[in-house]
Amino acid sequence: MNELKIHGVYKHFKGNYYLVEDVAFDSETKEEMVVYRRLYGDGSLWVRNKEMFLSPVDKEKYPDVEQEYRFELQEIALKDLTKKGV
Repeated sequence: MNELKIHGVYKHFKGNYYLVEDVAFDSETKEEMVVYRRLYGDGSLWVRNKEMFLSPVDKEKYPDVEQEYRFELQEIALKDLTKKGV
């Protein structure tokens, strides 16, 4: 099972890296939302429901993707990414 780690660095199956900042709750539905930051470009904040964030890649839609989950936790320290310019 895929897990969520606050302040963990995740790789999206399309290749970019993100930092999970925290979990928030939708004010209407109380659904858990993952708050994450792009580690490229403008470094903007994004939200996605936790279930989707941790979901498997749709292999029918993306048959050539090797990554199992949409976002996968990486064993990368944030300081290492910034040194590489990611």
